[in-house]
Amino acid sequence: MKKIFCGFAVVISATIVLMSVQSSAQVKKGKERVLQTKNWMAGVNLPHCSALGKMLKEGLSDDKAWSEAVQHAEVLNESGHVLMADSRCPDKVWADAATQLRDGSAAMLKALNARSSSDAKAAFDGQVLKSCSGCHEKHKK
Repeated sequence: MKKIFCGFAVVISATIVLMSVQSSAQVKKGKERVLQTKNWMAGVNLPHCSALGKMLKEGLSDDKAWSEAVQHAEVLNESGHVLMADSRCPDKVWADAATQLRDGSAAMLKALNARSSSDAKAAFDGQVLKSCSGCHEKHKK
């Protein structure tokens, strides 16, 4: 009886360890695709978020600037979907941040299309940046 219990305990322990390793791996990379999350963040989120933040701070002066701001916001919106794809999402914090990124960038798009830089900046500061910091607090290592 003790052997069966010990064997069961070992199987349960191994399962827990494997699940935690798998969960951690999902933060770093999806299950099927080769893209590492850190490379997505560095290659997509960071440049688009930085450019958009700078543009909103300096002001959008012409049609080209408004169009470029829309492009950055659209890419950030799409990123909220990509970060949930390929079983990449490990937990509720991640899922909530991805939702907040999508919602915040959608609010920015609405404001940018209405040419309201103050509303776009409010959505950027109040939702988009908060989505990043909320997730990074737990997952960026």
